[in-house]
Amino acid sequence: MAENAFLASVFTVEDEKCLPTPEPLILGGLLKDRSQIEVTFEEEYNEEFCKVASEGDEEDSDASGEIPEQHAARSSGRPMSYPDRVRILNLRRNLNQLDNLAKEKSIIFRKTREELNACHLRIRTLTMQQKDVENEIEREKEAGNTAAVFRLQAMQRRLCGELGNEKDLESKIAEMLNENMLGMWKIEIEQGKFADLRKQITRDEKELDLQHREQAEGRLQKQMERGVMLNRKCQVAKREQQKTSEDYEQKVSKACDDAQKNREKAVQFLKSSLARSSITSLLLMALKMATYLIGHVLPNRVREKEASQEQQHQEYMCRRMETVLSLKNNITSTRENFRTLQTRDKALALEANEQELKMTEAIQAQGLDVTREVLLRKRQEEFEREKKEFTEQQKARKIEIVTRILKEEAQLEKVRKQSHPGRQKNKRKLPEAIRWRRKTWQYIENVCAKPDAVVTQKSWRTPSPCSSTDDKNEVLEESSQKATQEMAHKSKHEGKEEDSRETLVEPEFTGLWDQECDVSKVPDGGVDSKPLGASKTEKDIFARNLEKLHSGIIHKHRVSGREFKGCPFYSKPSLIHFKDFDVGKTYKKKVILINAFYSINYCKLVGVSERLKDFFTVHFNPPGPMSAGMSCEVGVTFKPMINEDLEGEVAFLSHIGSFSIPLRCSTKKCVLALDKELIDFGTHVVGETISRTITLTNCGALATRFQLRRSVGSAGAHPVISPPSFERAVRTVSTVFSVVDITEQPTLSSMNVSPLEQHPEELAEITLGKVTEGDIGPFSSVKLQIIFTPAVPGDVRAEFEIIFENPDCDPLHFSAVAVSVAVPVWVPNPDVDLKICMYDRLYQDCIIVQSRATSALRLKFEVCKELANHMELLPKTGYIQAHSSFSVQLKFLPRKSLPEDAGKYFDEQTRVLEVPMTIVVSDQSKPVEFTVHAIVTTSDLEISPTEVDFGYCSIYEAVQTGITLTNKAILPQEFGFVGLPEFVEIQPDDGFGTLLPLESLNLDVIFNANKAKEYSFELTCKTEINRLFKLTCKAIGVHPPLELSHSLVQFSATALNDVSTATLFVINNHVSLNQFTHAVPRIGKGDVAPVGPTSFQFIIPEDSPITIMPCVGTVLPGKKCLVEVSFRPVLSEQLIRQEAVEMARRAAELKVVMEKKARELELQRKKEESLAGRRKLGSGSFLGQFSRDKYSKQTLRVSEVPDPENILPNSEEYIAAHLALIRNFTDRFERFIIPCLVASGAIDEKKEPENLQYSYSPYNTLYLELHCPSVAPSLLLLSNNGRSTINFGTVAVGHRVMKEIKIQNISQEQLPLKYSLLSPFGPFWLLNPARMLEEGESQELSISFCPEESRAFCEMLGIRSQKATLAITLIGEGVVPSILCSVEGDVFNLGYVVAKETATSTFKIENTSSIALKFSILLESLSPNRDKEQQKLPAFLSSPGKTDLVGTQNYSGLSVFSISPVEGIIGVGKIQEFTITFSPDHESLHYSDCLQIMLFNKEVIRVIQLKGAARNHMMFVEGGDPLDVPVESLALTTSLAEEAAKAESDKLTKPILLRLECVQSETLVIPGVRELRVGGIRTAQFPSKKTVEFNWESLSILQMKGFTIDPVKGTVDRGQTKAITVSWVPPAGLDPDQLVTGTAMLTLKGDVKEVYSVYFMSRIVTK
Repeated sequence: MAENAFLASVFTVEDEKCLPTPEPLILGGLLKDRSQIEVTFEEEYNEEFCKVASEGDEEDSDASGEIPEQHAARSSGRPMSYPDRVRILNLRRNLNQLDNLAKEKSIIFRKTREELNACHLRIRTLTMQQKDVENEIEREKEAGNTAAVFRLQAMQRRLCGELGNEKDLESKIAEMLNENMLGMWKIEIEQGKFADLRKQITRDEKELDLQHREQAEGRLQKQMERGVMLNRKCQVAKREQQKTSEDYEQKVSKACDDAQKNREKAVQFLKSSLARSSITSLLLMALKMATYLIGHVLPNRVREKEASQEQQHQEYMCRRMETVLSLKNNITSTRENFRTLQTRDKALALEANEQELKMTEAIQAQGLDVTREVLLRKRQEEFEREKKEFTEQQKARKIEIVTRILKEEAQLEKVRKQSHPGRQKNKRKLPEAIRWRRKTWQYIENVCAKPDAVVTQKSWRTPSPCSSTDDKNEVLEESSQKATQEMAHKSKHEGKEEDSRETLVEPEFTGLWDQECDVSKVPDGGVDSKPLGASKTEKDIFARNLEKLHSGIIHKHRVSGREFKGCPFYSKPSLIHFKDFDVGKTYKKKVILINAFYSINYCKLVGVSERLKDFFTVHFNPPGPMSAGMSCEVGVTFKPMINEDLEGEVAFLSHIGSFSIPLRCSTKKCVLALDKELIDFGTHVVGETISRTITLTNCGALATRFQLRRSVGSAGAHPVISPPSFERAVRTVSTVFSVVDITEQPTLSSMNVSPLEQHPEELAEITLGKVTEGDIGPFSSVKLQIIFTPAVPGDVRAEFEIIFENPDCDPLHFSAVAVSVAVPVWVPNPDVDLKICMYDRLYQDCIIVQSRATSALRLKFEVCKELANHMELLPKTGYIQAHSSFSVQLKFLPRKSLPEDAGKYFDEQTRVLEVPMTIVVSDQSKPVEFTVHAIVTTSDLEISPTEVDFGYCSIYEAVQTGITLTNKAILPQEFGFVGLPEFVEIQPDDGFGTLLPLESLNLDVIFNANKAKEYSFELTCKTEINRLFKLTCKAIGVHPPLELSHSLVQFSATALNDVSTATLFVINNHVSLNQFTHAVPRIGKGDVAPVGPTSFQFIIPEDSPITIMPCVGTVLPGKKCLVEVSFRPVLSEQLIRQEAVEMARRAAELKVVMEKKARELELQRKKEESLAGRRKLGSGSFLGQFSRDKYSKQTLRVSEVPDPENILPNSEEYIAAHLALIRNFTDRFERFIIPCLVASGAIDEKKEPENLQYSYSPYNTLYLELHCPSVAPSLLLLSNNGRSTINFGTVAVGHRVMKEIKIQNISQEQLPLKYSLLSPFGPFWLLNPARMLEEGESQELSISFCPEESRAFCEMLGIRSQKATLAITLIGEGVVPSILCSVEGDVFNLGYVVAKETATSTFKIENTSSIALKFSILLESLSPNRDKEQQKLPAFLSSPGKTDLVGTQNYSGLSVFSISPVEGIIGVGKIQEFTITFSPDHESLHYSDCLQIMLFNKEVIRVIQLKGAARNHMMFVEGGDPLDVPVESLALTTSLAEEAAKAESDKLTKPILLRLECVQSETLVIPGVRELRVGGIRTAQFPSKKTVEFNWESLSILQMKGFTIDPVKGTVDRGQTKAITVSWVPPAGLDPDQLVTGTAMLTLKGDVKEVYSVYFMSRIVTK
């Protein structure tokens, strides 16, 4: 037991989690401190041993360990408990980990030893190199080669450095090797310690398997018993169902009988009803007949009355129908309108909601308060709407007021005209003034009609100073009528655009209307009063006249010798000031003038300032002479028409000089001020609230709107708030008769300032009161409240400012200061953060309360009633001593009802809980408050889906499904699936892990059925707080009839176009139906599969690189079938075509760019040439400009990209794309799952193996998983367009064809090559195999093909590298060549030719083989060995009867015979024609040559002998036996000797020998017959003689001897021959052994006469 406990302490983990121990705990740091680990193991061993020993003593057990007890329990039949099974699994897992660690250490040890050996080898190599260098240094020193010595010394230093580095590396590797060896020894020691444990675990595992089998058998027995019970229940149910069906049939038959009886009764009733209905119909017909007779008897008047009543009734009904239809249409239209309005309202509401959502999202994205911002924007919209309504009301009121005033004034003017009719005569005297005033009124009306427009100020004056009041009245009447009409018209078209209302009436000429004149800049009386446009002479005349006038009116006056220099009159008041005027109103003032002169003075009115004449009227009646101190009155009437300040003067002229009274007009203004600039609150305690007021006073006559806010610290422009009374304060009713200059003011929307927007500040102690904005009227004041609420002890200062809507009013600033003192009791940490809390778990915290008071205070702790059931402060009350602290315990236990109970303190979206807590302190006005913060979350885990159905699962494969485990809490939670069945596995990490807040983790549940049955179980997920979550699972186990030896095939990394192959077996283990001895194939609890041959079929996906052979087959019981699986990665056609299209597009773009650059360079060159031409010619060249324009108009066009479908596999684009993809191929991994269909019975592969797809069971399907990694090839075939098939085509047998292939190393390393063995008896040979290829190197390989027989050949050449094999397919076909020649026999005779002339002839050769033939023609006379053969004896001497193939040749050295063509190729089935030319240069009968036809420069397939003869004359005799040799003398003959021999030969007779043989037998005599041919040569040399004549002489003797010649004489044409037949019959009595001879002369006459002596020799031949 102690040993077991010790092992458990080393190999197990925490009991709750049952996790495997990591590697550091397994070994316990074996490589660091062995002694420490041994001590630890010993201590743990002693502790466990003592513990177990004590337990054994208490239990009074004889056994000393736990393992014997467990064995005894198991041997007694007690099943193994769950902890024991878990312990066995954990121990086995840990032992496997220890074994794996031992394997890893062993591998590391071997690698380290190999590195050490390599390091030793490098050290030896460097040492040898160092010695060699030292020897070379000594030799070079002796030789005195200093440069070589320096070079060798540098090499020696480099070698020494490398040697030192290698030795350091050697020491490190040796040390590492020793450490690894020590670690491996320690691991082996540990493995030896656990040998007994391994045996024990093996025994336990066997017992566990036995226990599982026993349990399975028990479950099977129970299931069989249940099946028996179910069969009994089914039989009982069948009997009950049969009884129920019999009762139902009885009820149905009874119901049918009742229905038949009821039908008979219904038929009888129907017959009686039809009889009664016939009598009724007869009565009705009689009644109709009577009514018709009575109607014809009635008078016509009654019928007319009834007709009229009927017509009225019809009209009434028509009206009612129309009314109803109209009402219906109205109702329908109303409904449609109502529906449309509802739809529109819904759309608007939906749009508003969407805008509100977008606005809310935008605000949230900015991190602002959503509720506050939405409220502010709603108020802003409401304010804009009210402002718009107010503007519309103002416009309507203005129109109404203007119309009313104009009507009143028109009425007054009408009354005034009636009272003064004489003044109408003067209307036409002032047309210019009336026109000017009419334009003025039109402008005023336009301004009044558009109050929002911006109007530019202009200076106004009357055209003539003498315009009377009547003129004004006339203009007023006309303009009022016109203005009334225009105002009414504009009131109807109120909705038009603003641009249409800004059109001003333009004057007829430019004048004051187009001159922007400022009233303030108009000069006073010092300006020349002469109208504009006067000349200089006129101005001088006007000045002289004015001086004369002054000299006549103004007199200087002296009193007592002194000249009076003061003002002649004093005015009272001294300044005429019209304050706060309104445009359109009339104001009057009186001024008293007092004579300040010492004597009598006069006063005359000169007028007002020029720019004020349109607004002021002065009423002054000159009083005549005035004594000193006397006074008179002057009336001034002011009628403003523009709203701006005016200044000027009223000028008078007295007897002693001129004087003036200042005149000033001021508009309404705002004069604002504060009663104080500093508010001092004094000293107050934290928690109190104090308020102070400050008064804002407006001393002006203009109202404005103000806003009080905190100072932004800038004296620049501030945002202004536009209140609803903005228009009302600026524009009044009196603006109808004035020109108003209104500048655009910044509104609320333009300044982006809301009415209630405040500064985003932190907690402010000095705040504003309720009134922060409003209107301040004229001559009024407003009190503003400032509130001080101290929160933090210390000095507080705040700066405020008041901004106004009127831009002319500057902001007012004031400050507020205060001092706050702290409360006696406070909480140092006012924010208690409980972090994140879970429901139904208790959380506690301690709250410290501090006191600075000098006495003890009573504290009462209060919790809000909403959180009374969840939060508690203990104690409820307490006393805190002076200058001390007090601790309060906070307990928080959130329950599920917290969201409903907390109310406003809990945010359900963020799960944040903010609870205000209060501490009531005696003698303290402000309670102490602190806040408890917490984030409350749930501890739930959600498993999706809640139920998993694995379906039908094979026992040979594992079924995997995914589940999602979601953490609903915002805290991480540890989880683990515990109590898993042995056939279920959860990955990753065996179903254990940690979920982050709100994280969803995907887990794989792997189910591996161990037998064919139905499974139903639950998986339990347990969290760290002991919460359990269930997952229900079910499945059906399937045992297929066949099994695969390997269900997973992992191919090695396969290069592109290479092949990897793996083998597996399909096994049929089903040999018996006995299910009690072994597991039988079945689906769940279904029937057992039959024993017999079982078929299979692999379904391979289309276009996959997988090949399975065989894919269909049958396996007998107890047998297995070998299956070969091949993987060959290739590039798809579509991918290659797409790459080709992309390459074409890039090439097109590059071409366009290059063309563009070329054009630019051409333009630049032409531009430079044109500039150079300009410098020479001095002017621009039109041709250069034209060329620039021509090139500038050219546009770049990209060539069309080809369609991928149009790219052929043999095209250059396809080949280039294929090579590019191979070069740029990246590694990829493909996974295929191949289903294997299984069906009982044999299948015929020759007929229809596809029938298996319709007879198989889908649940018995096996699956083969293939892992197919593909890598880039290291070798690339460059030649043959990258194709791996080399086709030599058809080659003649015995001939050799060479081809070269080029390969390239496209890998990043040096590549050694190996080659597969070609057949040594085959036609293919690799001539120059390369053994090594450097990086990027290319090499050409030569391959020859030489077939030895006529058939097709195919072989595979494999070029192997370390990573891949490049397979090249070599194919070719051997063919035997054959021809057909038109020359029959072996001799081709060209006949006779006149010497030094030429004759031609042709023959043909046909290619009858299946390949093209390459031929060459050889002449024996042109052979290079001809000279050697001529040194030998002639053939007629060395071999009698044999002649040379080459006969007489030309003296000139030229060939007698020539042939064309000499060489060429004859296609398959083609015919080649050859031309032979015969050109002799002297007479000879023995011209000959040998012609050889050679194929492929190797084989002579035909030999033809060429013959010809040459004559000096045109006739010849052919035939006879040869009398000379066919070889001429080797002596050279000159031309003279030749001529002499020719003349001599012409004179001599030429002999001809004819031998005749007569065959004689006993019964038959065959005469001997020979022929001579006489012919004429076709030539142009002898035109006079066209025929050749021949004649025989001396024939009598020959006839006596039996010779007969026919014909004796005759003629032969040129180019023709004639045969002369010579026959011999022996005369009677001739001795057979005796020769008969005779002679005859043959004479030929042509161009010359030739005589031939013919010798006849005959004999008898007997048979």
